[in-house]
Amino acid sequence: MNVRRQPTVPGPRAPQVLVLAKTPEPGRVKTRLCPPCTPVQAARVAAAALADTLDTVATATAGTRVLVVDGDHPAPGGWTRLAQRGGPLGDRLAHAFGDTRTAGTATLLIGMDTPQLTAAHLDDALELLCRPDGPDAVLGPADDGGWWTLGLREPGHASVLRAIPTSVASTRQLTLAALRHRGLRIHLLPRLRDVDTAADAHAVAASCPPDSRFAVAVATDVPAPTAVAR
Repeated sequence: MNVRRQPTVPGPRAPQVLVLAKTPEPGRVKTRLCPPCTPVQAARVAAAALADTLDTVATATAGTRVLVVDGDHPAPGGWTRLAQRGGPLGDRLAHAFGDTRTAGTATLLIGMDTPQLTAAHLDDALELLCRPDGPDAVLGPADDGGWWTLGLREPGHASVLRAIPTSVASTRQLTLAALRHRGLRIHLLPRLRDVDTAADAHAVAASCPPDSRFAVAVATDVPAPTAVAR
């Protein structure tokens, strides 16, 4: 029988998980889904992605779980809620790490754009950060050139994110270069696809359980791509 490895660091020092998210309001989230979606449909897809992500994080082996949110979306029971602060995304990411920093506690941050995420993805990353001989950082590459997760044994190193442009094809490589410039040892995690466009939504939904909130929302609210006429 295969038994999934679990982090072995005791509770107070177990890595914490941050979920960076926007409150799923029409016109503020998943705007690249419009068209073909309406803003209301896009918000429903975003809400489903966030709900599935929070459920997955709740089942992972972690210490503190923190929803770092833009807007008034509530945190699940047993979580900590923290308001995002800062301007550009890189600044908000750095603040998320800094504002939750606890001495001796590693931090793993994810977003709400990878609802296909599993507890195994998270537990593998958390275990690496727990190992005394493990890497200083873990990074999950995204198909679009960015990253879907960043974990740091020492969260203070997240200050480098302020100078890195986000949502560009070179975001991941620039992040890796900045962390390596600090002498950090980095472990790359499996590649995942972010949900930005309708094509992304359908591709990611196909890798989710068919009864998941996200898969159901995509089937209901995201028109299927149409074949190009010849």
